[in-house]
This record gives sequence, C-alpha cells and structure tokens, in this order.
Amino acid sequence: MDAYKLFNWGLLVLTFGLLIYLGYLSSRYMNKSDEGGFLVAGRSLGAFVAAGTIVATGFSGWGFMGSPGVTYQFGAIEVLGNFFFAPAMVIAVLYFARFLQRRAIEMGSNTIPEYIAQRHGGGLMGRVLQGVAAFITILLLLIFLTSQIKAVGLLGASWLDIELNQSAILMVSVIIIYTMLGGLVAVAWTDTVMVCGMALAAVIILAQMLTSVDLGTWEASLNAIDPELLNPTTGAPYGDSIGTVFLVLPYAFLFAAVLPYMAIRFLAMKPDIKLHKVGVYVAILGALLSLIPIVGLYIRMHVPDLADPDMAMPVYLEQFMHPAIQGIITLFIIFAMKSTANSLLHTVASATSHDLRLSLFGPVSDERLALAINRVAVVALGVLALLMMLYAPPFMLSWLGILGSGTLLASMIGPVFISTFWQGSAWGALIAMLMGFFTSGYMMLFADVGWLIGPLIGCVVSSVCYVGISLMVRQLPLSQRLS
Repeated sequence: MDAYKLFNWGLLVLTFGLLIYLGYLSSRYMNKSDEGGFLVAGRSLGAFVAAGTIVATGFSGWGFMGSPGVTYQFGAIEVLGNFFFAPAMVIAVLYFARFLQRRAIEMGSNTIPEYIAQRHGGGLMGRVLQGVAAFITILLLLIFLTSQIKAVGLLGASWLDIELNQSAILMVSVIIIYTMLGGLVAVAWTDTVMVCGMALAAVIILAQMLTSVDLGTWEASLNAIDPELLNPTTGAPYGDSIGTVFLVLPYAFLFAAVLPYMAIRFLAMKPDIKLHKVGVYVAILGALLSLIPIVGLYIRMHVPDLADPDMAMPVYLEQFMHPAIQGIITLFIIFAMKSTANSLLHTVASATSHDLRLSLFGPVSDERLALAINRVAVVALGVLALLMMLYAPPFMLSWLGILGSGTLLASMIGPVFISTFWQGSAWGALIAMLMGFFTSGYMMLFADVGWLIGPLIGCVVSSVCYVGISLMVRQLPLSQRLS
C-alpha cells in the first residue's frame, strides 16, 4: 500500500470516528426526548442544519455519481435538468414547508405515513392507510437505497483499493452505527458536516476543470464526438421532446415536498424557524452543487470510451486530481452519498418500526421499548439493503434512483401534498396511493417514455384519483361512508 492509500485510510478512520461521535452525542440529546427524538429530532432543527440536511440528502449520490454519469452518456441536457433541483427545493421550503409542519405538529405526526393516517381521520381506516403507506415506502426506498449503497461502494472501492463488496460493507456499517445511535438528530447533524465538505469539493472540482481546458476546444471536442451532447434534438433520458427536461422543475419540487425522506425534514424543524433563512442557505448550497454534473462532459472529452458511464466521477478523480486532493474530494463525495443513504435508511426503519408497528399492533406504552424497536429496525434493514446491492443485477444508478423515488412520489402526492391544502377522504387517499404506485411502476419498468414521464403521469393519475374518489365518497349517504 502506497503513501496516498495510507493517507486515504487515515482520512476514513478519522472521519468515521467523527460521524460515530456525532451519533453518540445525538443519542444523548435524543434521550432527553421521547420517541419523537428518534423519528423527527424532537422538532429541533435550526435554519442552517435544516438547509444542510435538505441539500445533502437531495443532491448527494445523485449529484456526485449518478448525474455525472448521465451527463457523460446523454450530454449537457442533464446539467440543465440537475440545476432545476436548487430552485425547486427553495420553493418547497418557502411555500410548502410551513403548511405541512403546522398540520403535523397539531396532530402529533412523527412520520409521513402517520401524517397521512391522521390527516384522513384515523381509526381503523387510518391504520390501513398508515400500513399501506409504510409498505410502499419500505419497498421503494429499499430500491433507492440499493442504488446509493452501490454508488458509495464503487467510489470507496477505487479510493481505498479494495473490492466493491468490501467497500459497501464498510460504508454501510458506519451508516448503521450512527443512525442507530441518534436517529434523525444524528442524520441531520452528520448531513450538515457532510454538505460543507460537498460544497468545498464542488469549488475545487469546478476550479480544476475551468482552469485546465479552453472552453472553445472543449466545445469542439464534444461536437466531434457527438453533436447531440451540446445541441440535443431530444429530451433523452427524460423523454422524446427536448422540452421534457423542464418537467424536472415540478418533479424536483414534489421530490422535496412529498417524498417521506425529504418531507420529514419539514416536520423536524423548530416550530418558530425562519424559513427565509433556510431558503437562502438552500439556494446557495444547491446552486453550487448543481454544477457538478459538468464533470461528465469533461470526462467525455478526455475519455470518450468509458464502458460504464457511472464511472465518470471516479475516473475524473483518478486521472485529473493530485492523489492527496483526490483523497480529500473523494471523502467529501462519499460523505455526499452517505447523506442520502442514512436518510433513506432512517425513513425505511421508521416506516417499519413505527408505522407498520402502529398499523398492525398499535402503540406500546414503554418509550424505551419503542426506541429499541427503532434501533433494531435500522440494523436489520441496513443489512437487508446491503444484501440487495450485493446480489442485484447490473443497473444504472440514476435510473434505479428514479424508479424508487419517482414511484414513491406518485404514490404520495395526493395524501401528502394535495391533502395539505384540500382535505380528501380516506378512501381517496388509499386508491390514490395504489394507482400512483402501479401507474408509475409500470411505466418505469415496461414503457419506453423516459425517466420523468412515468412518475409524472403517475402523479396525475394519483391526484385525479385522490380528488375524484373523495368527491364520490362525499356524495354517499353517511351510513355508507367508511373512514
């Protein structure tokens, strides 16, 4: 092992120690609260921590590994598409977070499936809604988590000069430890540390690329390889029409506002938080990280024959960065991917240990037992996701991420987003979740319509079902309503 590999291992050990220490500190903080400390950080997140965890979770593995790979294969259209995430997150923070936060506090909701159940009347039908929402969340976010584990494993393997499986096991083990210890408090605190490193990595990467190549030469080289890279005539991979890339903006807004692992941040913020401050921090961090996909175009010019587009970022770091700087930036990118992985793991574990438990068995009186169940779920589902990654067939990271997150978005839009402004019925919420799930899932798996069209059509179908079924139920005599 050479000196730089030893340097990388040293960085890894130090930062893993820091993350576990933050998990330990957050566990002590969490123990001052009830189960809500594990699930929603005791509703204690301030402006910068809230913004940090939102941006870190939203960009992370997608922004640093998946998106450069998509840019390498499809061109600059992905740079534009990725840039829409920053303004979308700002809009979600400024114009939706307060509504969801206030209603959740009024009802005492600690998860998004619980919010859905309580928002639609509770009772037996509420337990059904909570259980169905939890099951859909677990299934789809485990798919997404599989892609995140592969992403962090790929980068860690090349960084540490070990096998993919060894890297994945190492990375996931640390995520399990600090998430198990501190719940959402640990996730948010570690995300904030991570996003600072991500921002620094973005600055270094952009400076290296822009100072190492003439822009005219860069443009000419890409046009010689494939004119579609800079002047696309289709919207691939988002759809046939070039205009479909603009659908990323509403998709990204709903991504930030509706998905359980994103929306839970709104529930975890302080009740009196200044949302305009959160919005400013999100805008600055998000705009900076939105430029990372340009790496894909840089590598396409220098290394035009990559067998695997998802290797664009690892190849960039290996060939165009000094080994010491490469080690530091790779660490920050690993941080980025961990920030989504820990959020997904926390949400899946919460849906299992809290929502499925309440749906099937009802509450437990002992808070210590509830907390123990939460922690056991983190370990069990972390191991399950790791096994899924180890035995999954080959897949493109970005596509698998959209399959999981996009289909979940289509399932949740009615009972989470629309219900915040217009109250539907429990039956409307149930049918909307199922129709969104099957519509988006079918189109992503079997219809060649692009990556965004399927989830967005699923959102439309789900929304129509939510409103239509709810109106139909209201027309029934009171004796025939089930809610």
